[in-house]
Amino acid sequence: MKKEEKMVIYQVLPRLFGNDRSSNVINGSMEENGCGKMSDFTDKALQSIKTMGVTHVWYTGLMEHATQTDYSAFGIKKDHPAIVKGKAGSPYAVKDYYDVSPDLANDVENRMNELEELVNRTHKAGMKVIIDFVPNHVAREYHSDSSPDGCSDLGAEDNNRTTFASDNNFYYIPGQVFTPDFPIWENGNAYHEFPAKATGNDCFNAHPSRNDWYETVKLNYGIDYLNGKQTHFDPVPNTWNKMTDILLFWASKKIDGFRCDMAEMVPVEFWSYSIPRVKEKYPDTVFIAEIYNPSQYRNFLYNGHFDYLYDKVGLYDTLRAIIAGFQPAHRITSCWQSADDIQPRMLNFLENHDEQRIASSFFAGDPRKAVPALAVASLMNTNPFMLYFGQELGEKGMDAEGFSGRDGRTSIFDYWSLESVRNWRDNGEFTDRLLTSGQKELRKCYAKILSLCNGSVAVRQGLFYDLMYANFNRQDFNPDRQFAFMRYCKNELLLIVANFDSCDVDISVFLPAHTFDYFGIDESQITQAKDLLLNKKLSPEIKRDTCYQLHIQSHNAAIVKFLFKK
Repeated sequence: MKKEEKMVIYQVLPRLFGNDRSSNVINGSMEENGCGKMSDFTDKALQSIKTMGVTHVWYTGLMEHATQTDYSAFGIKKDHPAIVKGKAGSPYAVKDYYDVSPDLANDVENRMNELEELVNRTHKAGMKVIIDFVPNHVAREYHSDSSPDGCSDLGAEDNNRTTFASDNNFYYIPGQVFTPDFPIWENGNAYHEFPAKATGNDCFNAHPSRNDWYETVKLNYGIDYLNGKQTHFDPVPNTWNKMTDILLFWASKKIDGFRCDMAEMVPVEFWSYSIPRVKEKYPDTVFIAEIYNPSQYRNFLYNGHFDYLYDKVGLYDTLRAIIAGFQPAHRITSCWQSADDIQPRMLNFLENHDEQRIASSFFAGDPRKAVPALAVASLMNTNPFMLYFGQELGEKGMDAEGFSGRDGRTSIFDYWSLESVRNWRDNGEFTDRLLTSGQKELRKCYAKILSLCNGSVAVRQGLFYDLMYANFNRQDFNPDRQFAFMRYCKNELLLIVANFDSCDVDISVFLPAHTFDYFGIDESQITQAKDLLLNKKLSPEIKRDTCYQLHIQSHNAAIVKFLFKK
């Protein structure tokens, strides 16, 4: 990654992205509902993604995972359907760390080559590749039939007569059969597991519920959870080496980064051991941690050596509450202040596969309401921003696909297709002729804002200044519904004001003298001003301790670019 580049990540499920089949059947099989392929990411598709300002594509669900689709004809053991969530199965129940999901290949026997071709096409398009690394748990019937020679399978050498051994890959419940509190049989065929293994969400008994991650098995990184969480890290646990080898394998495939699922459920000592070993050989590899415990942020950055962390419980939760009208806009200030020293290493987002769609009835009900939050999350700092496929089209996520039900999310468990994405794809032509006027407008708005992430030196590299303290008690500025800040670098100054209100506003933004001193600028040298969203010239006259007048539309933002004399 170029040091001066601001990452803009596009998360996409290949299974859904390329699926143009419109006859969706609830709980439908792949034969009924179809499935997108890696080959659907054509040069034209990738260029269309790149126009959104994207620098990295996170292909979600590339590794082989448990599924109800039968691939036994290709030498892949069939999974028992009772322990697979949905017909397609969860991408987070990995069945073979060294293989590619056969669902995504045109030629199943050539699936690894098809993945390598996808990586090359993405690089050719000028973007980098991120994939999931799921370190905490695996599918219950995990078995690698593609691992390199000399690589023993997970659990192959375990002592399953004990609950814990430092070199075991799994945790066991000796003498007990796996018996969750719901039936695990189908068509008279019962799933049998003896001795039972601990379930992925730290369920250390043989009886998980439907609300547990019952389709997964917890991996053992040397922590004896049933005996006071005693740690056994010396000698290095067997799991540490096996999982590091998996990371090195994928890095050798020219994968540029890993989004590490539930990273905090794995001891930070493992990351401290593994990430430097990967970076020693592949120094530009990026590691992103899905993490939800702020008290552990700095531990996972400085001791775990992660490059970036999810900013979910901070900025995402705050912006969601502001969009919904439950919190005032000025709460953004205390939010960024709580992580000020590590802000450049926090990954911002408004949607992902775990969260409800902005346009869903469970969230905002209107995708336009996210625009002011988009301006804040993507432009406030030099840190990465992540966009979820379909978000820029106002995808509602209100389908009842099957296993996941109608919950405001896009299913990761089912074979399905999204009408908004199908219309944008336009049979692989990627035009806007099938999009509604609202979708066209929204996508253009996203493209304008996200293109600034690297198109503006002030956003990409610049300093940040929060203006809220100077505008908090002003009659012509509502801190409950507006948030204002500035960015500056190399004679480019941006004033950004997000309007979360449901009506247009005429506001005055007070610019304190300290702003100019902090940036080290002479405002008399400003010669031009332009609203980048409206493409409209504005007055270039700004002065210390005076107000700048703006008109901002409802659920929108003003992004004013000031230029100085050369």
